[in-house]
Amino acid sequence: MPGATDTQADVSVAVIDGHDVVHAGIEAWATGSRPRMKVVGHYSHPREFIDHHPAATPAIDVVLFGLKYEGAGPEFDALRELCARGFRVVVYSYLSGDEIILTSLDAGAVTYVLKSESGQHLADAIYAATTDTPYVAPCMAQALRNGEVLGRPRLSTREREVLVAWCQTENKDRVARRLFVEPSTVRTHLQRVRAKYAAVGRPAPTKASLIARAIQDGIVNVDDL
Repeated sequence: MPGATDTQADVSVAVIDGHDVVHAGIEAWATGSRPRMKVVGHYSHPREFIDHHPAATPAIDVVLFGLKYEGAGPEFDALRELCARGFRVVVYSYLSGDEIILTSLDAGAVTYVLKSESGQHLADAIYAATTDTPYVAPCMAQALRNGEVLGRPRLSTREREVLVAWCQTENKDRVARRLFVEPSTVRTHLQRVRAKYAAVGRPAPTKASLIARAIQDGIVNVDDL
């Protein structure tokens, strides 16, 4: 249709946030944003969004997720599920802790923007999420720098899976059955995890100390144990 590109949005965004005032603010902001964005849905909770959209869809380019505390900690499990289902997620939150930001990135978020940062940062982050070009907002840059200084080990996806299962089960055999691997594989991954923590000056020789490290780094929540 002639002229359609004049009004068509460049990026379609779904918003997950429990505050109506945030929904209204994002809607108003998106109207005049550059690049042009259209809010295609508002959801108060990740589960509500997933019930409507169980898998990534071309109708939604980016999910804007207002990460908040729920129960004992941030909604990392919900964030992991959104990312695992194929959605490109930009976290937009008031939570500014370095570990929260780093854990969000580890969970699969494309980028992280604080609600206190400018609208242009948010616009750039959302647009970048639709491309192969990364965008690093100031809060995210600081967290990445601090993460290296504070000695946060970089665990592989499988190492994190084994660590979580080890924290939640009684012994390595149960971990092996849960993850469909051999007990020797579990032992090897746990040895690597401990070696990585020791290498950054945060040794975890016992199971209790390893659980403590996992909680400190946002890999597991207390309620998950």
